[in-house]
Amino acid sequence: MAVNKVYPDATAALQGVVRDGMTVALGGFGLCGIPESLILALRDSGATGLTCVSNNAGVDDWGLGLLLKTRQIRKMISSYVGENAEFERQFMSGELELEFTPQGTLAERMRAGGAGIAGFYTKTGVGTVVAEGKPHADFDGETFVLERGIRADLSLVHAWKADRAGNLVFRKTARNFNPMAATCGKVTVAEVEELVETGSIDPDQVHVPGIYVHRIVVGTPQKRIEQRTVTPG
Repeated sequence: MAVNKVYPDATAALQGVVRDGMTVALGGFGLCGIPESLILALRDSGATGLTCVSNNAGVDDWGLGLLLKTRQIRKMISSYVGENAEFERQFMSGELELEFTPQGTLAERMRAGGAGIAGFYTKTGVGTVVAEGKPHADFDGETFVLERGIRADLSLVHAWKADRAGNLVFRKTARNFNPMAATCGKVTVAEVEELVETGSIDPDQVHVPGIYVHRIVVGTPQKRIEQRTVTPG
């Protein structure tokens, strides 16, 4: 018998899987491709002491910035921390722990976690603060640093389309970190714009197989623009 993965709303989709102190991986880049309604539901859950794995933390009044405002995030594992004054204030005051990770390394850490790979060696970050305290090894005369794969308790992602089996399709640059985040979660919840019947998506067009996705909710995102740039009229 097929499992029903579709939930009526974001609050219901997070019911029973959110707890204090958990690690949450989130897709998105800036405000592009972020799971907007799931972030709001996570805020409203009241969970605290969270470690959030995300390229950045949104802006002050949207995305993960909302959880910073309510002091629900204890630690961020990120590669970019601009555009958010509250993030800066909490970090500089010692209220927020930050683990800086280069963007490519962050993507690979999530991908590795989803693939069951405990760690990998990379040249990125060698000789910088990023590599401090981490094991090093030489390969072919060059030095590499060991980075650990990331396995999250919960992953929240945004997709353009899904079928009822959880197969996901992302649209253009909104794909960004979403596929890697989707695979590294012990429980993955996908917020989608369109839900279709199983079998409607060409298998060659599936970006994340449904085996990684445990819950689905259909939402209508605001899709805010982080930095609006226009040509003078």
